[in-house]
Amino acid sequence: MKVAVLGAAGGIGQALALLLKTQLPAGSELSLYDIAPVTLGVAVDLSHIPAAVKIQGFSGEDAAPALQGAEVILISAGVARRPGMDRADLFNVNARIVCNLIEQVAQTAPKALICIITNPVNTTVAIAAEVLKKHGVYDKNRLFGVTTLDIIRANTFVAELKGKQPSEVEVPVVGGHSGVTILPLLSQVEGLSFSDEEVASLTKRIQNAGTEVVEAKAGGGSATLSMGQAAARFGLSLVRALKGDANIVECAYVEGDGEYARFFSQPLLLGKSGIAERRPVGTLSIFEQQALNSMLETLKKDIAQGEEFVKQ
Repeated sequence: MKVAVLGAAGGIGQALALLLKTQLPAGSELSLYDIAPVTLGVAVDLSHIPAAVKIQGFSGEDAAPALQGAEVILISAGVARRPGMDRADLFNVNARIVCNLIEQVAQTAPKALICIITNPVNTTVAIAAEVLKKHGVYDKNRLFGVTTLDIIRANTFVAELKGKQPSEVEVPVVGGHSGVTILPLLSQVEGLSFSDEEVASLTKRIQNAGTEVVEAKAGGGSATLSMGQAAARFGLSLVRALKGDANIVECAYVEGDGEYARFFSQPLLLGKSGIAERRPVGTLSIFEQQALNSMLETLKKDIAQGEEFVKQ
């Protein structure tokens, strides 16, 4: 299995690369790319870890050498959120970065499973889809917006509140990957019930958890370590699915049937071609249905912004 990380010199990229180096199946290849020359040093640093995963680093404007033969591509390249910024503020810089990298992916590794981590995910996934379309290589079963961070946060916060181990909790999170578009389905958590106050409080905390980290780091960055772990979980799930595990379900932000919006995070059965099956969000509580209805205008605007960016 060959996995490529684009943006590997950044905070998310380095954390992600470390986890992949130690957790990918023996005999895999890990390809690290970033525009910064330090990427070569990151690869050397990681190569000293005794894990049977071959690692190479690439830097400069041309990502093609890193992409050759890649089966899973994780894109974390971009600028981080700072205090006072929302995800929309990231758009102008990160949109161009994602657009450029996807152009190279389309030409070098169009059959790979592509995972977008770069924020604002609600918009950058739409950008990636439109660029791939322009090159005639778009497959909606192979493009994912990684929203796993919302899930691991939800699992952590629920476990803390209910006195459970986080490994015992799995909260489906649907919608998008910013603010009100993040919708944890607490009514579907097995074996647990929540008061109305707990639902409101938990939902708000999960939606604002990114800001919680940005403010706590006081200008020193955003959620890099937890995002690295979340991206590793999703990337490794794709690797297992490619290797034949037919029982892996993850939520991710993908193009579906358009029931809610063109792109929407929902449970997915993963398979050898990416998405094997899109699963419904299931029965929602009154609170969740109202939250879903009220988020859609915001989500659709985010998506339209990405589509318009590529057209222009």
